[in-house]
Amino acid sequence: MDTSTVPHIELAATAACTMATKILAPVKTERQIYENSMLEDDPNANSVVRPSKEDSNTPRWGPNHRGAQELANLYSTGKRTQECICVGIFITLMAVNSFFIVIRLRIESLSSILIAALCGIVTADFISGLVHWAADTWGSIELPILGKNFLRPFREHHIDPTSITRHDFIETNGDNFMVTIPALSKLTWDFLTLPESDIQRRFLWICYWWQLAIFVALTNQIHKWSHTYFGLPGWVVWLQEHRIILPRRHHRVHHVAPHETYFCITTGWLNWPLEKLRFWYVLETIIELTTGYKPRVDDFKWAQKRS
Repeated sequence: MDTSTVPHIELAATAACTMATKILAPVKTERQIYENSMLEDDPNANSVVRPSKEDSNTPRWGPNHRGAQELANLYSTGKRTQECICVGIFITLMAVNSFFIVIRLRIESLSSILIAALCGIVTADFISGLVHWAADTWGSIELPILGKNFLRPFREHHIDPTSITRHDFIETNGDNFMVTIPALSKLTWDFLTLPESDIQRRFLWICYWWQLAIFVALTNQIHKWSHTYFGLPGWVVWLQEHRIILPRRHHRVHHVAPHETYFCITTGWLNWPLEKLRFWYVLETIIELTTGYKPRVDDFKWAQKRS
């Protein structure tokens, strides 16, 4: 080998190693997690980072945070009613669509349906990230209708991440069930009105939308499990440990202040590639440059209401 090419090879190898190190580096270090997030698996605060006197007197996170208490008190009877109605409609539509799909299942189509399921999972993960990012980053509690009803839980969740573990089935899942109702209604209408030949021709697409609705509906329950460090069923822990649903340790990265990354909460599969592409940062930069609005202003405001 020509000795003059050796330095070039060494430089290329060094550059490749540097690039690999940057790509594979953790998004948040253990120190950042300890210092800038609530350690939900450490209820007795036996942390390697001792809290300051200010943090002890006016907590940065948890149910004793004044902002979290104010936000929790904004949960209204009207909101509860909306969630109950949406849960009832979702269960009805899901049962109807499941019946229509099951009676049409064929062994030879199972492989295609599994591919549709995988696509549904990935789509649900991306949708969860997009909605989560939008609600975390933009808007205000003062917005009519949306603020107290739909943005409030996101603000509360950042300053009291454990609050979701105290929500019952309806409060946890009502809004996600609501999101699926239009798609499930359209599927039901198609089953009732289209000729059988059209249904068979669209069946794979129908299965995709049906499974997407299932995964979207399950997203906040999966999210709740990612904050539940004690008493989870063994099968849920197994799904988390095998990265089939959002793992607890993985989701902790999002809860490192200022909550600007790892927004996908169905499986979390898309979090790492989207972070390495700086997807959310680019979106925020574009919106800030075009509108003048800064990201997470309302989130910061509620986080500062410590006493």
